[in-house]
Amino acid sequence: MSRTSATTPSTGFPPAVAGRRARRRLVLPGATTTVIIVATLVGLALRLYQLSRPGYLLGIIEYDDGTDFGSAVRLVHGALPYRDFIMVQPPGITLLMAPVALATKAAGTVAGMTAGRVLTALASAAAVPLAGLLTRHRGLLAVTVSCGIIAVYPDSMQAARTVLLEPWLVLFCLLGALAVFDGDRLAGGRRLIWGGLAFGFAGAVKVWAILPVLVVLALTARRPRQAVRFAAGVAAGFLLPVLPFALLAPRTFYRSVIVAQLVRSDLVRVPLAFRLQHMLGLTHAPQLSVPALVAIGAAVIVIVAGLSVLGVRLTRQAPPALDIFATATFGLAVVAFLWPSDFYNHYAAFLAPFLALAIALPLSRVLGAAPVAGARARPVVPLRRGAAVLAAATLAAFAVLQGVAESHLAAAIPASEISAAERMVPPGACVFTDQVSYTIAINRFTSADPGCPTMVDGVGSDYALSGGHNALTGAEHVPAVEQLWMSAFRSAQYLWLTASSAPRIPWTPRLRAYFLANFVPLTQGPDWLYVRKLSHSP
Repeated sequence: MSRTSATTPSTGFPPAVAGRRARRRLVLPGATTTVIIVATLVGLALRLYQLSRPGYLLGIIEYDDGTDFGSAVRLVHGALPYRDFIMVQPPGITLLMAPVALATKAAGTVAGMTAGRVLTALASAAAVPLAGLLTRHRGLLAVTVSCGIIAVYPDSMQAARTVLLEPWLVLFCLLGALAVFDGDRLAGGRRLIWGGLAFGFAGAVKVWAILPVLVVLALTARRPRQAVRFAAGVAAGFLLPVLPFALLAPRTFYRSVIVAQLVRSDLVRVPLAFRLQHMLGLTHAPQLSVPALVAIGAAVIVIVAGLSVLGVRLTRQAPPALDIFATATFGLAVVAFLWPSDFYNHYAAFLAPFLALAIALPLSRVLGAAPVAGARARPVVPLRRGAAVLAAATLAAFAVLQGVAESHLAAAIPASEISAAERMVPPGACVFTDQVSYTIAINRFTSADPGCPTMVDGVGSDYALSGGHNALTGAEHVPAVEQLWMSAFRSAQYLWLTASSAPRIPWTPRLRAYFLANFVPLTQGPDWLYVRKLSHSP
């Protein structure tokens, strides 16, 4: 063997050393993988930091988390949704939280809610790598934009602060999209079935999953076998968790999940400015005027549409199925959020992944398009890298803004009020409240009294029994509504009425007279705790 043959020409090292160095280089993640990891860590850090703010992990911060988590606690204690208590959402979140709720029998509801909040934050953060996996075949720019937007989108944070539906809805929709799409095109065979199952269960969490399902069905319309496979998966994913509960109380299920959601009304319509500010992710900016927000929203629509058209012209090919899916679902979600009278800030968390994909995919297609014949060559690689760097810097600035905003967060209900109520109410007592997150926070949600009310959603109960009305729009005129609340008041030993009880409790003259005749206050507002007169002791 010659002297020169004992080394590797390209490195000058012996073959064994060169092999070890090559293997060491191979394990380093590529640029797209690095972006996915970093964006996921940033998104997770922001969500967990939010939970570390005063009162956010153990306190009272939301109405809906009480109904979502409370339904699971009721289930593990033997009460069935729709049969024994009313909820206006499908039972998906009840089933997801059931394992955590089971632990509350030993650890208490405070610990259970804490675990549920952490799990929801993790589910929200999981959307970041799922979006990265969905777009990584389109390169660094697509991954940076899609992962970055989801990681720092303000209302995604808002929904991740406690047990709400949107993080879980997004999680299963993205899992479904990963199965349904193979790169830019629709997958085939069993992947469509698995994707349908994920989308179907997403619908069992919240019915908004029907929007991406309709888009996928439209994409498979020319291929009946694909459409049938996907539709069969969706049907199974939705019906398996929903049907057992719906069959036990079909009328209540229909009135709660279908009618109450479609026809519910309120005194005023949520302003357009509030909706647009949240949908555009501008919640950290001062409140903008309606014309300014409409102009920004129109600019976003024009950019998405313009990028799609430009991509077609540059590539001379129709948009891929993945691009159509993202853009069409984004458009449907925008319409769905602008149409109804109600809108809550955490709703926009469902918009975040489709907004991110609708921007990232056409942008990467435009910047990655090869020049057409006869056209002047473009510096594609430097341009894409520069765009990715600019996107990363912009999103990093938004992450800093989000972190600064979270540093000022604190729960509205002070811990001293929660502790005082817990001391006043003995364990096992029957406590009724218009917002069950209050009784969950003091470990008094369940009672030793078998006749204690099982209501978890006062507003939803009003909607379901009155055909879409609440206590401000006429629910008190429906006998079934008054009967439900009267029965709860008669069974309770303690009443905890919050400062927001007016639109929840139908204060009919009969109900008000019973309340005044039978309860006396233990504390003074804004959240008043009352005790039944016969059980009151000095």
